[in-house]
Amino acid sequence: MSDVRLQKEAVLRVGEVSGVTGRRILVTVDKDKNLSELFYDGDLLRNIAVGSYMDIRKGFVSLIGKVEGENANPDTSRFEDGDPVVRGRRVLSVALVGFIDRGGRFYGGTKELPLVGNEAFLLTRERVLQVHNLIAEDGIALHIATSEYEGYDIALPVDGLMNSHIAIFGNTGSGKSNTLATLYQHFVTELRAINHQRFNDNCRIILFDFNGEYAHTDCIAGDKTVYNLSTRVNTGDTVPLGNAGLLDLEMLSIISDATEKTQKPFLRRVLSRYEAVMSGNDPIGHLRNIVRQQITQILGMSDKVRADLLLDYLRQVLPDHDQNGDAVELASDLEWHNTTAQYKRGQEYLRNNLPAIQSTVVYSHVANLDFEDDIIADFVTFSYVQLIYDVLANRAQNEHIAPVINKLRSKQSDIRKVFNPAVHGDVFATNVVVVNLNDVNLEMKKTIPLLLCRRIYQEHKTSFQGKTLNIVVDEAHNILSTESSRETESWKDYRLETFEEIIKEGRKFGVFVTIASQRPNDISPTITSQAHNYFIHRLINQKDLQSIASAVSYIDKLTEESIPTLPTGTCIFSGMAGQMPLKLNIKALEHTLQPKSTTLRFASLLSQN
Repeated sequence: MSDVRLQKEAVLRVGEVSGVTGRRILVTVDKDKNLSELFYDGDLLRNIAVGSYMDIRKGFVSLIGKVEGENANPDTSRFEDGDPVVRGRRVLSVALVGFIDRGGRFYGGTKELPLVGNEAFLLTRERVLQVHNLIAEDGIALHIATSEYEGYDIALPVDGLMNSHIAIFGNTGSGKSNTLATLYQHFVTELRAINHQRFNDNCRIILFDFNGEYAHTDCIAGDKTVYNLSTRVNTGDTVPLGNAGLLDLEMLSIISDATEKTQKPFLRRVLSRYEAVMSGNDPIGHLRNIVRQQITQILGMSDKVRADLLLDYLRQVLPDHDQNGDAVELASDLEWHNTTAQYKRGQEYLRNNLPAIQSTVVYSHVANLDFEDDIIADFVTFSYVQLIYDVLANRAQNEHIAPVINKLRSKQSDIRKVFNPAVHGDVFATNVVVVNLNDVNLEMKKTIPLLLCRRIYQEHKTSFQGKTLNIVVDEAHNILSTESSRETESWKDYRLETFEEIIKEGRKFGVFVTIASQRPNDISPTITSQAHNYFIHRLINQKDLQSIASAVSYIDKLTEESIPTLPTGTCIFSGMAGQMPLKLNIKALEHTLQPKSTTLRFASLLSQN
């Protein structure tokens, strides 16, 4: 053995194995290795302590262990010296986390156990990087972190991380938003640097931003589309959702809170008629003919109450004004004749008198009926047309159906403010999209991500061509909570089932979900447990810690116990991209790239002019 190697091992040796019980190893530290740091080959190494790694040599294999505890045993040898002070020798409790083979590659898991007497060594920088190396030979690296104990740069892999479901958890102020922004900022930058055009063509990212943290110019990516939505004013951006997003039976049923037995079948009939009319060569001509036929039936009725009710429905279908802008009263030229129980126009009785009916105001006004190029408005029109059909056929009662139409009309205003009513449109004007929901009311905050995610997922799934879609939901407890009492059970179930389907099945179609939340306990356990990789920042609430413990089964006890005391910016990274949990410091972004989530300081406020 060369002198250099002997010197190196003499410096790095910290002790030897003194006990082996299952995976629990006891290492007695040499008495002269109790300093906190030591110099080696120009490098300052932190000495062995709880949380650090050590290299236990067994023949040609290096067993890597993590120090989980430390005790002191009395040093009985001092009795022989007559020293009245009984000094202790440090005994470390070590858990094996992996091994390094002869080729220098680290593997997680336990291959074999050490023997009592095997020597234990500090890990050099080279060894630490081997243990923390997560990048394959041809892999793309994201240099976003440093190891928490040693402070060495740690790279995370694009493949294995960004093509997986990611969960980022942490209390407010723990660095969660910075981790999310850093991850995607480097992801976009690295891949665009490799091939800008192919990244833009093949990879799409949509981020739902509930607090407006990521909507400013440089955050995540400079070249991105930001939808600043608002339900408070009419001047906000609108998202092109198109027909496919809204005209779906389940979606319409949920929006209108339709009952299963009467209102949902009605919506199904409306949707069927809408599709039949709109698929023809002359949709508006078809609709006008339907209305004219209904007017002929209404004006031939002998039941005045029902006829007046149906005329009210026609007022919802036909425009209020004519082509000159003058107000139109549909029944202005109609008069009810009690003796014969029918309508008359002037001196002409209308029952079975088609020429006279065709001369009425209501019949003539049908020519002014047109589509509004607004999905919900047109669907409401078709709903009234279908309701007239149903009442004429004694199939439906007004009091059963009217609430579902009124609910649609009440949502119409908010939907029009945030969605582009055009039938066709593409959400992805660029491949990176941020949907800013900061100025949107609570109800639409739940509705918009559901509508958009459902639509783009279905489109991506049905036309899958080997491209990727990353759906990022910050403050995910807003839409993935199981605890909400503001909404009906059916709405909550549908919302959660939609996202659960995406997170369970999306990977096969290149759809990956990233969620960030300060309350993992509120989020559906199905969604939490389906994540492949976790960034866990400081969490204090006991229920949140329990949900993490149950979802992340391969996190060790020591790491789990350290979660409530993690400093800001430090997180536990655990998942399929790594072979064991790592404690990482996520690098802070430059000020201009950071999300707007920093805590205001009173000293700074008072120092401003």
